[in-house]
Amino acid sequence: MELRKYQLGQLTEQCVDKNEDNLYGSDSVIRISVNKELAPTKANLKDVSLKNFILVEPKSFVYAADTSRRGDKISLAYNSSSETYLASNFHIVFRLNDFGRKQLLEEYLFMYFNRSEFDRYARMHSWGSARERFYYSDMSDVEIELPPIEVQRKYAAIYEAMLANQRSYEKGLDDLKLACDALLDRCKKSKTWEPVGKHLREVDVRNASGKCDVAYGINIKKEFMLSKASSDDLLKYKLVKPGQIACNLLHVGRDASYPIAVNETDSCIAVSPAYSVFMASNTNMAVFLMAWFSRAEIGRNGWFICDDSIRGSMAIDRFLSCEMPIPNGETIKAIAELRTAYWTRARINVQLKAQLKDICPILIRGSIEEASR
Repeated sequence: MELRKYQLGQLTEQCVDKNEDNLYGSDSVIRISVNKELAPTKANLKDVSLKNFILVEPKSFVYAADTSRRGDKISLAYNSSSETYLASNFHIVFRLNDFGRKQLLEEYLFMYFNRSEFDRYARMHSWGSARERFYYSDMSDVEIELPPIEVQRKYAAIYEAMLANQRSYEKGLDDLKLACDALLDRCKKSKTWEPVGKHLREVDVRNASGKCDVAYGINIKKEFMLSKASSDDLLKYKLVKPGQIACNLLHVGRDASYPIAVNETDSCIAVSPAYSVFMASNTNMAVFLMAWFSRAEIGRNGWFICDDSIRGSMAIDRFLSCEMPIPNGETIKAIAELRTAYWTRARINVQLKAQLKDICPILIRGSIEEASR
């Protein structure tokens, strides 16, 4: 077997067809993440004409040419579905041409794109002033070494099998969330509503002994994350012990969400002294409270009732006075178990996606080595 070297411009063609007849509506408009995935747009498309949006047909690639503000990554995705989508005319859409389809599989090309090496290449070859762009002409100049098509098919099949497994796992994740949300909706009909403060008590234990040497924050996804803030005095930070809840009440109004998280690890976590730390009456109640405050409607209500300040902060007594439904013990336990299962599976799903990303350069290298023997 032998390797053949091509420029992508020899194998691809740009797609410029637009939605001129308005055959596709706003529900077909997609965005592209730096994780190389298509997702529904978050843009407000009310009163926006979609006639200039570019068609992203099946087996085509789409990417954002602007690479300067995407964390050294290029937002690029492959439409592996049977649906046609719409992308902003600021995006570039291309597909394999007739000659390219005889030399290259779309799935193999996507593996090639889905590597950090290609992200670095795209950033290095982007150019401009305020905004650097990776034009289709730059994409056309990319040189790619290709093994025979049967070797490509073999390695693409490995990737597709792993991708199908991850998507199946993710679908189960959605089902768990739906079941949990349905139970929480039923809780709103509960006759018993009680203030949050009846089931939470504030604790304030400082990192005085230097037990934790790393600080954490909380994002609006209800997760602990490494803090971006630097501090020379972590000894003043608060400790969140396993099973305890931390909440950043300073930004409820800004984010229309409660940045709140429960420490599910076996170790203490240090958070800013500005955070509030709570101990729930029991483990199931802690998870139930987290599930309740994870609902978008609760975040919006928090935005509505928060203090009138520049930061949109919420006073701790107001937070503790918020009323919530208290169902029977069996329902609380069921919601806690569903929510815990959801969190566990969500973390595994993130790991599966990371494995998919990591396996791409290995598969590409393996296919080239096999063809070189």
